[in-house]
Amino acid sequence: MADDRALLTRVVEALQSIVHPRTGKDIVTSGLVTGLKLDAPGRVSFGLVTGPDDPPDFTDVARTRASAVEGIEAVQVETKGETSRVGRKLPVMNPSGPQPSEPPPQGRRPTAPPEPQALEGVRHVLAVSSGKGGVGKSTVAANLAAALAAEGSVVGLMDADVYGPDIPIMFGVHARPRVTPDEKVVPLEGHGVKLMSIGFLLDEDTPAIWRGPIVMGIIRQFLQQVAWGELDYLIVDMPPGTGDAQLSLVQLVKLDGAIMVTTPQGVATFDVLKGIKMFERVEVPVLGLVENMSGFVCPHCGEESEVFGRGGGEKLAATAGVPFLGSVPLGIAVVKAGDSGRPTVVGEPESPEAKAFVELAGKVAEELEASAQAKN
Repeated sequence: MADDRALLTRVVEALQSIVHPRTGKDIVTSGLVTGLKLDAPGRVSFGLVTGPDDPPDFTDVARTRASAVEGIEAVQVETKGETSRVGRKLPVMNPSGPQPSEPPPQGRRPTAPPEPQALEGVRHVLAVSSGKGGVGKSTVAANLAAALAAEGSVVGLMDADVYGPDIPIMFGVHARPRVTPDEKVVPLEGHGVKLMSIGFLLDEDTPAIWRGPIVMGIIRQFLQQVAWGELDYLIVDMPPGTGDAQLSLVQLVKLDGAIMVTTPQGVATFDVLKGIKMFERVEVPVLGLVENMSGFVCPHCGEESEVFGRGGGEKLAATAGVPFLGSVPLGIAVVKAGDSGRPTVVGEPESPEAKAFVELAGKVAEELEASAQAKN
């Protein structure tokens, strides 16, 4: 019986990783999972309360998540209308007015989007973004956070890249965060940085097969239901592109700025320019641009190779009219440190790459202070 209880507990934990797009809470806390039980060894069943506005793959996601639990061989899900739970519709997660598929009533104008709110106790909120994947954005975010923490600042790192959450690997943290009695998630900690990632809530081999509304709900939860406490900096590692995650962030929280990451390659700078324009359009100051993988120095002969070209980041910064914050070389130290669960500034502090990240952290801190003073 103890084994059965442990198995059911693991199923509950798996279902708790699913954030409902309208409540902003996990589906277990929201009361959407009912009658969870083991019908036979390895066979679990439960009810799932659904509504007409739920994502079409909502039930499949719940079944897949439960099926991924070790020891579960079969999952039966019985869907129920939401009136069977509360007798009325669930509250809509995004209170900004009618959804795109639901036009406003005649004679009424659409409600304006809500104003983004400051996070209590957080001095600066900074987005680390790019227009293109594979440019090392998460590496920059991780090392920036670790470098600021090493200087004595209190730093949080929020992994908003829900489809590719790499922060747990980069910091070597692989645990489940605990939840306080008032339903706040306590961030984990690595190398002096408070960490929150969807990677802490999913098994390592579980893919995040989610549509936009679920991604938006996760970002809301990470901002509003995580016990960040007092922070000097909350750094948000954004997914690549200019989609739901970026728009959700700027609508929910007041960003003090964004830094953009690119490689020197023309394809990367072309996409990053779109990201810069997006932040400008939503009135988020772009504090500057970082050129990552700017050149590879052979550790044997010392010859430098321009793998992705040279100067593309600096040229883009000049074109976009944003500060150029510096370049970070492509080196073995970054690969070794990242795979070992230690950011480069921690694992290889004397390397050229680490020194570049530390210099970047100083410039970012200066830009944030200057931006804050300009607002006052």
